[in-house]
Amino acid sequence: MDIVEIAKALSNETRLNILRWLKEPYENFPPQGGSLGTPVDLRGGVCVSSIQAKAGASLSTISNYLTILQDAGLLVSERHEKWTYYRRNEELIQEFAKFIKNEL
Repeated sequence: MDIVEIAKALSNETRLNILRWLKEPYENFPPQGGSLGTPVDLRGGVCVSSIQAKAGASLSTISNYLTILQDAGLLVSERHEKWTYYRRNEELIQEFAKFIKNEL
């Protein structure tokens, strides 16, 4: 876990909002996976276009933000057909929370 990279990733309001929204994906986004040919368990993953629509930013900006969050370890992505779905890395988020509680 790279604390500095996580802190940098969390230093942007939109990136922070993305993590908040993905905490409750079924409440914050429309149903996902409707364009997939076969039913897939997305495990709470949300398509980039849904995140982009909610954030109201350009697709390139959201893609960049998702890459930053994923590089910090805060997000996990899964590719299904031509779509990529993102969900939170709960294990790392809990580890980070524990670090904050115990070390700071």
